[in-house]
Amino acid sequence: MTRPQPTWRSLLFVPVTSERFVLKAHTRGADAIILDLEDSILPAHKAAARAALPAAVPRVAQGGADVVVRINRPLGLAAADIAGSVMPGVAALMLPKVMGPEHVRLLAELVTDREAALGMPIGHTHFLALIESPAALPHLFAIAAEPRMAGMSVGGEDMATELGAIPSADSMYVFAMQGLAAARAAGILPMGSMGQLANIDDLDSYRAGLRRGKALGFTTAACIHPAHVPIINEEYGASAAELDRARRLLAAFDAAAADGAGAVAFEGSMIDLPVVIRARRLLERAASWARSGGGLARADVVSE
Repeated sequence: MTRPQPTWRSLLFVPVTSERFVLKAHTRGADAIILDLEDSILPAHKAAARAALPAAVPRVAQGGADVVVRINRPLGLAAADIAGSVMPGVAALMLPKVMGPEHVRLLAELVTDREAALGMPIGHTHFLALIESPAALPHLFAIAAEPRMAGMSVGGEDMATELGAIPSADSMYVFAMQGLAAARAAGILPMGSMGQLANIDDLDSYRAGLRRGKALGFTTAACIHPAHVPIINEEYGASAAELDRARRLLAAFDAAAADGAGAVAFEGSMIDLPVVIRARRLLERAASWARSGGGLARADVVSE
């Protein structure tokens, strides 16, 4: 089985029924656009939102971003959402309130049936899991290992509500790190940030949360405001100086390895294999952004 390895930095939520947001989505610079059928759509408008998808998908993708659709949690709504969302232009579905691997497998069966009915490659549609309940926490590693999974996020308003907590970096830290470990073990995107996100206009705080998240190992974040996209791309991306240092570090290590040394001094520090692996990963991610935006739509298909 080939595990997809997208290198998205930013994912921007867009209500699929909002014409003005759909119109400008492709100009925002996000690696992926999430067309939302869940929280931003009132119950009476769910059917209209599904009906709007076929026209919205190519419009938001015209700048090169991948397209993700966030579906609803109740099975009746989820089944209808899958029937309306699975199509060649949709790279992934975002699954809210995932409870365990059986939940993922049930939805995967529906997706497989839809792909087959449309003549699409089985495995084309990938999953991003949102873990929003304490009851799902014991199943993080099993959820992350499901074949269609491409990324996972743990925490948020729903998780905090069930815990009786105020959503913050402190209240979500332990659970977010558990999710990061599960995602890393499965080779999928660890999604998240470690900031106070309630005030969307506090861009300095938002940036600080992303910097903390990156230092902890997160690579990807979803946002609801276009102003957040360039900040995510900058903080979860790589600067020219970082890329230059990574190249020079690898050159120094390779030169030392050619002389039979396993470690070498570089700019006042000793570098060994773990440091080299991080530098190589950074350059590989940067190369994927330059090629294609790091998207799933252009990654290898996973067969179940």
